[in-house]
Amino acid sequence: MVAIRLRRAGSKKRPFFRIVVTDSRAARDSSFVEILGHYNPRTKPALVDVKQERVDYWISKGAQPSDSVRTLIARHLTVRPLAPAQPAPADEPK
Repeated sequence: MVAIRLRRAGSKKRPFFRIVVTDSRAARDSSFVEILGHYNPRTKPALVDVKQERVDYWISKGAQPSDSVRTLIARHLTVRPLAPAQPAPADEPK
């Protein structure tokens, strides 16, 4: 089975993750098929950069996102509707 999951990079106590497509049986940091983006949890706010069209492609081919990747996609890539703008109060004619 093909999985979309995080692959750890960065040095000790300074995590940086790549979002990759890999065989689910492979070790966490071993071989992968494609890099879909990256995630840096150390910045404020956390930096998430993902190629949405490639994620959609791999999910359509049967790839299963891990729980953490599914959460990242839901929080950072889902378009949230903007609140409607409040119209400025109209001046009343005198």
